Amino acid sequence: MTDAPTELLRLASADNFRDVAGTGPGLPTGDGGRVRRGVFYRSNELQLTHEDARSLAGLGIRAIHDLRSSPEIEAHPDVDVPGATWRHAEVTGVPMETVASLHDVDAAHRVMHEVYVAFVRSEAARASYAGLLIELATGAVPQLFHCTAGKDRTGWAAALLLEIAGVERDTILADYLLTNEVSSTTREKYLALVAEHLGPELVAVYEPTMVVEESYLQAGYAAAETDYGSVAGYLRAGLGLGEDVLGELRARLRA
Repeated sequence: MTDAPTELLRLASADNFRDVAGTGPGLPTGDGGRVRRGVFYRSNELQLTHEDARSLAGLGIRAIHDLRSSPEIEAHPDVDVPGATWRHAEVTGVPMETVASLHDVDAAHRVMHEVYVAFVRSEAARASYAGLLIELATGAVPQLFHCTAGKDRTGWAAALLLEIAGVERDTILADYLLTNEVSSTTREKYLALVAEHLGPELVAVYEPTMVVEESYLQAGYAAAETDYGSVAGYLRAGLGLGEDVLGELRARLRA
């Protein structure tokens, strides 16, 4: 493991890049501990400048897990980060064909809730998340995982890690919502494109798909609790993770 910067490393070309553990001493756990920084990182797509790629290399990142679909990757392939091995771990995100047909805000919220429920109920998504967590538990660290915006597929993975670390739910939610703050520039850019190409009246319709909201994360939690009794049940029965994997993740995450 490498020494992590005390404060959040900001990348000009990946504005939702951050340490899963937060900043400063790391996010607090429910029993008075802290999440260890410099172990796992999360991000939006890695369309990196040379300077930002060097910054990630300087963190010693050993593996990059790309949760995007093949068409997303083909359109915007990750920039190579020296020293890091790239791995494809596809999870289905917001269906673009569905987004393109949205005409009202309520429909946009329904789509986002369905995405988070699918993280729990889709067999393919469960297999991908299981594979990701196993790699995070067994591979050399530090490691990074990301999707396109770094908010939904990535946000769910980060929430699971913090659950495993023993972080309280309110703290996990606050960290999840931080995406809206740190990635505001990217969001505004895409909403400006919506206004330009589709019309300003559709900005409000598309905005729910470009932010995170408490109800989205809660939809995933509710599905896990309905289907498996708890997030812990989802991790064990839904993802098939044994205590060896969960214990190793906990050990890596806990300061």
